[in-house]
Amino acid sequence: MSELDLTADVVVAGGGPAAAWAAVKAAEAGADVLVVDKGHLGTSGATAAAGTGVWYVAPDADARAAAKASRETLGGHLADHAWMDRVLDQTYANMNELAEVGRYPFPVGADGAQIRRGLQGPEYMRRMRTRVKRAGARILDHSPVTELLVDAEGAVAGLAGYRRQHDQSYRVRAGAVVLATGGCAFLSKALGCNVNTGDGALFAAEAGADLSGMEFSNAYAIAPEFTSVTKTAFYSFATFYRGDGSVLEGAGSQRGRSVIARTLLSEKVYARLDQATPEDMLAMRLAQPNFFLPFDRQGIDPFRDLFAVTMLAEGTVRGTGGIRLTGFDCATSVPGLYAAGDAATREPICGGFTGGGSHNSAWAMSSGTWAGQGAARHARSLGSRALARTTHGLGGAGLRPAGTPGDPSAFNDVIKAVQNEVIPYDKNLLRHGDRLAPALSVLDEVWRDVRASLHGENGDVVRARSAAAMTAHARWMYNAALARTETRGMHKRQDFPDLDPAQHHRLLTGGLDEVWTAPEPAARGGLAAVAS
Repeated sequence: MSELDLTADVVVAGGGPAAAWAAVKAAEAGADVLVVDKGHLGTSGATAAAGTGVWYVAPDADARAAAKASRETLGGHLADHAWMDRVLDQTYANMNELAEVGRYPFPVGADGAQIRRGLQGPEYMRRMRTRVKRAGARILDHSPVTELLVDAEGAVAGLAGYRRQHDQSYRVRAGAVVLATGGCAFLSKALGCNVNTGDGALFAAEAGADLSGMEFSNAYAIAPEFTSVTKTAFYSFATFYRGDGSVLEGAGSQRGRSVIARTLLSEKVYARLDQATPEDMLAMRLAQPNFFLPFDRQGIDPFRDLFAVTMLAEGTVRGTGGIRLTGFDCATSVPGLYAAGDAATREPICGGFTGGGSHNSAWAMSSGTWAGQGAARHARSLGSRALARTTHGLGGAGLRPAGTPGDPSAFNDVIKAVQNEVIPYDKNLLRHGDRLAPALSVLDEVWRDVRASLHGENGDVVRARSAAAMTAHARWMYNAALARTETRGMHKRQDFPDLDPAQHHRLLTGGLDEVWTAPEPAARGGLAAVAS
């Protein structure tokens, strides 16, 4: 089948809330918009399977100040107040828009007013897909991106990919591209995250963009041992136990996950939601029914019965690292390329620590809004020449090997090799230079093999590119983790357990064959006025 050749003013890569908002807002700005997603826009990704809180705060000065202060210390004082203010404003507007335009059925409190502090992912994303279509945007589902296209000057001018259900490659020439492809969870089986393999970061790096905050990438979520459901909010009601029935002191969901991880290295850990009141139990079942579905199927009452838990890696899905943004329009350092949601660094609003929902949900809808609008403006500024440009693809590792192509199924071995270095708690979560350095050495060797020979045929090109992206992501993470010789935010070094005021800066990372890491100047990071 011949290649599908398409055009658009703005093409959005991704299928979660950031991509949906970007598509809606670009279309509302007058752009011809195309959305391409690895899965099915509205049902794939971390949000679609979740019930998520949202950083929604009324425009009250005291409430906003408290909201900004709530995670400042936890995030290592790397956030930026100007970005936080803008996100709080935009999130407030977007949530109200969901109620008024999207007719989202928010719950109603005793006073009769809607409670707009959270969203049920399936319903939220169902309505966002409808909004994308009503805005006039076209959608290509099951059509993962494999590379960016650039013009003769290096500006991004479209993308290319593969339509799984049609066994057909495609190419889109466009005025601007928004990468909203999510973070990287390394195929750990965390709920909704197996489409999140860091592809967008690889595409951006191939175009010359840099990343920021990649050391803040060691997020792990608690899950029952028998399921991949990683809804961690309810574990604040839990007590954790050893196998002999004794309480595991210091273990917890919000603080104390490292205690759980250290214990899991040698024995099982059990939990019970025994701190919930009867009122809590009822509210929890109403708020997140799919949290309880695996328990009900197993005949387990999580409020009364002990159940074994594990921890699943979520990398930069619940970490904060990602593509660095150069301005409030969510542009990157590459002309024509924009980033939003988990594909972009969330440091501007939460520094070195975040989690599921809340700030991430707010960031997705806010950055998606700005990226869509910014991309539409950029495309409009190019006029008729936007689609007249001669383009070429940038895809390297996994697509165009530098040496002799190897076994097309080798991506499976690459994935396993990467997972061996980033999934174990004692390498990624419980960080120490003596373990990080050897792991990075292995990953560097994997990358050399990937760059030399990894490729895919037909649909396997998507898996090969994802394997390459996972390898690149892991190398950026560990290079940055070794460079930050302190403990800050979620990045905790056992060999450097204290916060170092001299390292009160963000770390930029980039490169493919040769990875580099360097501090971001304080003036650009917006940190000069923030005390550490």
